[in-house]
Amino acid sequence: MRIVVVGGGLGGLAAAARLAKLRHEVTLLEAGDALGGALGEVVSGEFAWDAGPVATLVPAVVRDLFRKSGRPLERELDLEPVETVREHRFADHTTLALPGHSRAAQLRAFDELRPGLGRQWVAHVDAYTEDWEVLRRAYFENPWQPDDLPREVRARLDSRESLRRRLRRTLKDDRARLVAAHPFVAAGHDPRDVPAWAGLVAYLEQRFGTWAPVGGMARLGDALTARMATRRVDVRLSTRVRDLVVREGRAVAVAVDGGEVDADAVVVAVDPRTLPALAPYVARTLPAMPPVVTHAGLSRPVEGLPSGAGPHEVVLHGDPMLVVRTGGRAPDGAAAVTVHGRGRLAEDLLTALARHGIDLRRDLVVRVDRSPRQQVEQWGGSPYGVLWQGRGTVRRRLGPRTPLTGVYTAGASATPGAGVPFVGLSGALVAAEIGPARG
Repeated sequence: MRIVVVGGGLGGLAAAARLAKLRHEVTLLEAGDALGGALGEVVSGEFAWDAGPVATLVPAVVRDLFRKSGRPLERELDLEPVETVREHRFADHTTLALPGHSRAAQLRAFDELRPGLGRQWVAHVDAYTEDWEVLRRAYFENPWQPDDLPREVRARLDSRESLRRRLRRTLKDDRARLVAAHPFVAAGHDPRDVPAWAGLVAYLEQRFGTWAPVGGMARLGDALTARMATRRVDVRLSTRVRDLVVREGRAVAVAVDGGEVDADAVVVAVDPRTLPALAPYVARTLPAMPPVVTHAGLSRPVEGLPSGAGPHEVVLHGDPMLVVRTGGRAPDGAAAVTVHGRGRLAEDLLTALARHGIDLRRDLVVRVDRSPRQQVEQWGGSPYGVLWQGRGTVRRRLGPRTPLTGVYTAGASATPGAGVPFVGLSGALVAAEIGPARG
């Protein structure tokens, strides 16, 4: 079968690699001049920063992708655990270093914040165990039919309980609520609009920990780019897709500048709002917009921030909320730091950061500023996927199937959502739906 994959980010690469291994004839169309999307790097002189994510949850998703498409991950790159998921600094000047991959360690960390808070936290996280097991089987890891769901799955996806309501009920300390809500707030969502079941991210952080490729997430993009050559995927860079060519309700080609690329099936791994043929089906969705970003190259490590190898994330709670990430590439004795900002940003991002006692300005060698609009334009959509607008959002996202015969979706805007593990799973869901080539 001739399959055209639109978009060369993680979702498109994951789908293309799996489908090519299943002996399909795969063509991948990418508007930019390189593959990887948000897995890429921002480079300025001798400094480099991860453009998007710096780590992943559920490393089995990445390992399965490599195993199912050729050589195991361990023969391509090293994936190492990150000891601290993130460090939270609160307005009352207390701090929590959140450990990963350990229930006991998290209990101790929260008890240090306030005696007895550890039991509240682990009870909150434990409550997601069954949610994960139920949704893993019927939603995350296997293609789902929105109109034909098991009762236990439907009860969760259709629940009216929001994450904010769940947190107010189970956690009696505002700081613990901030920790639990952070992955969603950082991605541009309001906890009042996020379904309670989505909070199982806290369970994944505790159960599986956080993992990062040695050398940065761009190395994962490099390895997947190499996998395209191994699997003989026809990669066409700098190819702008205009729309899908649909005849009698079925996609038969992809329209690009200067012509068409014939297809028996199409995998859309970009925001479907950008394609007129799919836009009407996602008209009720909105993108979750990226934060304001500043990449800073510094002449020396920053006092008050970790300077070791690998990524480290510090969250400064307040309005605006600032997220500081270390771990980029820099010359010896120097440092590469990325700052994200969300909320009321009435001043320069580094000035706002200095008010928290972390002043990067005096040691600044180079800076690269990226607005939300610039990021969306660069990637052809938001890597943060679809904005949560209540329980109905899960059914408004497309994927793996779409209302158009022969059209499938993967990536951050598709089922099961944004984030490295979920985008990786979207590619697996598409491959499972299409299946192996016949004959």
